[in-house]
Amino acid sequence: MMPDANSSGKGKNLMKVIKIGGGCLNGQKTIARIVDLIEQRAKGHIVVVSALNGITDALIEGMQQALADETAIAGIMSRIKAKHTNVARHLIVSRQALNDFNKDLSKSMFKLERLFYGLNFTREITPRLADVISSYGERLCAQLLTRVLRSRKVNAVCRMPHHMGMVTDGKFNDATANLPRTEKNLARHIPPLLDAQTVLFIPGFFGVSESGDITTFGRGGSDYSAAVVAATTGAESLEIWKDVDGFMSADPRLEPEAELISALSYEEAAELAYFGAKILHARCVEPARTRKLTIAIKNTLHPEADGSLISANAPKSPRTVKSVAHDTDIAVVKVHASGVGARPGILAQVATAVAGVGVNIRSVITSQTCISLLISRKDVAASRSALVAMAPRPYRRIEVRDDVALIAIVGDGLLKRAGIAAQCFAAVAACNVNVEMISFGPSRAALYFLTKGKDLQKAISAIHSRFFSSPRCLPPGVGGP
Repeated sequence: MMPDANSSGKGKNLMKVIKIGGGCLNGQKTIARIVDLIEQRAKGHIVVVSALNGITDALIEGMQQALADETAIAGIMSRIKAKHTNVARHLIVSRQALNDFNKDLSKSMFKLERLFYGLNFTREITPRLADVISSYGERLCAQLLTRVLRSRKVNAVCRMPHHMGMVTDGKFNDATANLPRTEKNLARHIPPLLDAQTVLFIPGFFGVSESGDITTFGRGGSDYSAAVVAATTGAESLEIWKDVDGFMSADPRLEPEAELISALSYEEAAELAYFGAKILHARCVEPARTRKLTIAIKNTLHPEADGSLISANAPKSPRTVKSVAHDTDIAVVKVHASGVGARPGILAQVATAVAGVGVNIRSVITSQTCISLLISRKDVAASRSALVAMAPRPYRRIEVRDDVALIAIVGDGLLKRAGIAAQCFAAVAACNVNVEMISFGPSRAALYFLTKGKDLQKAISAIHSRFFSSPRCLPPGVGGP
C-alpha cells in the first residue's frame, strides 16, 4: 500500500502524483465513485486527468467534420458541452458551484468554437491546430472535477500545463518533455498551490514548446504527462488509477487462468505496454526510470488491492516469463529485393519513404531477399503508396499481410535463461500453430513473433499453460519451466 495521504514524516516528501484515465471517467456513476476516491485519497497530492471517455475522439472526428462542413460545428460543440454539463448537473452539489462551472465551460467552449471555425476558414488541419483542439478534452475534465470537489467543500485547484511551464521539444502529436526545464518551472509554481488538504488538478496529454505552442504527447499520452509531473516534482510515487487490477500474465479475455503480476521492472512494463497490454502507456516508463520512481497500478473498483508495482528493484520471477502479450493491430509490408543485406542503403531508403508519410514502423525484420516492416493496419495504404512512389524502385515487389497477430513473451532474463524460446515454440507447435516471423535479442526482456490472426487464442493458451499452469497440447518428453 502507498503511504496515507495525510501521514507525516520529517524530511520526506510524501506527495504522490495520481493519474486518472478516461476509462475511469465514463458515465455519471463511475465518475461519482472516482470523485469519492479523490476526496478520500488525493488530498495533498497532484491529480493528472485524461479527458472524459469519448471526448478526445469527438474532438478529433470533429476536426474532419468541421473541415468538410461549417454547419457541423454547432452540433460538435453541442455534443461536447452536453456531456460535461450532464456530469456537472449530477455531481456538483451547490447552485453557486454549478454556475461557476458553467462560466468556466462557456469560456472554454467559446475558444474551442473559434478554433473549429478557423480550421474551416483556412481549409486545413495543421499539426499545430490539431494539437490545440485535441488538448481541450483534458482541460475541460480538469475544470469539471475541480468544481465538483469545491462543491463538496474540498480545497481543489486547477492549473494548465502551459501556464506552469511543462516544456516540450515542440514536436506536434509526439512531443517529449524537457525534464530539467519543466522541473525548474514546476518548482516555482506548485509549492504555493499545494498543502495537505488541497487537491491539485493538472490536465494530462499536452505541454508547451519553447515558442509557446501547445504540443501533445500522442494518444494515451496522459500517462506520460503524469510521469513527467511525478519525476519533476520530487513525488514519492506515481499511481495510475485504472478499472483493472494491474498487469496480468495474459489478457484474461483470451486466457481465463491469467494471473495478476504483482511486481515488474521498468523494462518489463515498457515491453508489455508496447506489445499490446493497455494498462500503461509505454513512454510513461521513461521519466520514471530517470528518477527511479515507483509506479503503482491501482484498481478504482478495489482501491485496497495491491495492484501491480513497477520499480527499479522488481524481484526476479522463478518462471522468467512474466506475461504473454499480444497485439492484433499489426500488419506486415514485405519489400522483396535481391541482396538486401549486401546492398548499402536500401533499408534506409525503404524506411525513410514509409516514415516520410507519417507512418510509425513498429519493427523491422530483414533477410537477404526481403525487408519486413511491422506497422499498424491503418497505415497499410499510406505505406504502400509511399513505396510505390519511390524512384527508382530499389525492390522487386511489395507484399502485404494483414491477417496476422503479434505475440510476445516478456520477462527479465529471457536472454540468459537457456531453453525459454524452445519451450515457447514447442508449446505453439504442439497446438498446430505456425510461427511466421521471430525477433529475439534486441530486448533483454522480450521475444516476439507473428502467427495468423485466427490462431491467436490457441497460441496464447498454449504458451500461458506452458509457463503458468498445466501444459496443454504439449507432447510428452518436453521439460518443465
